[in-house]
Amino acid sequence: MAVSTDFPIENLPYGVTRDGIAVAIDDQVLQLRDILDLLPRSVRDACAADSLNALMSLGRPRWRELRARLTQLLGDPARRPALTPIVEVEMLCPVQIGDYTDFYASIHHATNVGSLFRPDNPLLPNYRHVPIGYHGRASSIVVSGTPVRRPHGQLREGVFGPTQALDYELEVGFFIGPGNPLGEPVPIAAAEEQLFGVCLVNDWSARDIQAWEYQPLGPFLGKSFATTISPWVLTMEALEPFRLAPTAHDTLPYLTPAGRAIDLQLEVHLSSRKMREQNLPPLRLSRGNLRDLYWTPAQFVAHHTSNGCNLRPGDLLASGTVSGPSRDALGCLLEITRRGAEPLALPTGEMRRFLEDGDEVAFHAWCEVEGGTGIGFGECRGIVG
Repeated sequence: MAVSTDFPIENLPYGVTRDGIAVAIDDQVLQLRDILDLLPRSVRDACAADSLNALMSLGRPRWRELRARLTQLLGDPARRPALTPIVEVEMLCPVQIGDYTDFYASIHHATNVGSLFRPDNPLLPNYRHVPIGYHGRASSIVVSGTPVRRPHGQLREGVFGPTQALDYELEVGFFIGPGNPLGEPVPIAAAEEQLFGVCLVNDWSARDIQAWEYQPLGPFLGKSFATTISPWVLTMEALEPFRLAPTAHDTLPYLTPAGRAIDLQLEVHLSSRKMREQNLPPLRLSRGNLRDLYWTPAQFVAHHTSNGCNLRPGDLLASGTVSGPSRDALGCLLEITRRGAEPLALPTGEMRRFLEDGDEVAFHAWCEVEGGTGIGFGECRGIVG
């Protein structure tokens, strides 16, 4: 089961509100602008900014210095600085995202989708050798709670109109810290030092537009209309207790050793308009785990920069759809309904091949240890309409 609170003292994720950078603690937030004089001088200017980019650029020693000070300030509930209830603040996009790259790192997802389109050859021969990815559209990344409009596009030859195959994709995103100069690859041994923190990502997809346009150059308008991220960014330091050995496989030396995976539980819930009108709880569609990825976050960074590509503070690298080996761990409707051939039944009797107007999709994620204690991510939520 999920942890009792997403934001205990062991978590302390960063977000951005109308009043600037904030830290979540239990069900409240601390605005860093209110306590600048209590923070280390080395991070004060970054903590006074309107986004996390400046803080991300400082590197891990400064991140740890700030985290240690915040832990000290918030560790004693009786002596905490003034806090604001989390329900009273408006969360904004936490980062000015300059570039967004979406990987395809789940071998289970790649195999499942491949079997729908290429039953005789589901997994292409390059998959086990190279982390596959594409460059997404940063300008249409929105924060959780932003409505998602059904996109129009070319559905097939001679037909333009609203997508009839709108889907969600359960993903996790990794924010880049200092970055690297153009022309200087990041070696795999230093790749994790580039990772500032993690958020949830819903890479909304119009499957019919995508299927018509993706050959020969890959995803375009079927993806670029919206991508939703969660408002809170969990630091790699908070996730440290939940790191583990990655999926073992052979690859080229520039991608080894692979770094570490993350034991991160992920859930998807769906609520139709009719379900909400009848006060029915959201339906859980799947539960997976990020540890099932074939490629690791460190390999994302090392491969992305291997040709000299420069990453910059606040760049977002997403995992691609996270699916597991079992039927109840599939990360999108394309897989769950087998391209619409096996519709999903909702508690109201409604059927879903893909998303309908009024449907609300919510992602939840958490890391937990024995006894149910751990840390969570909050929500990544969006409604179609």
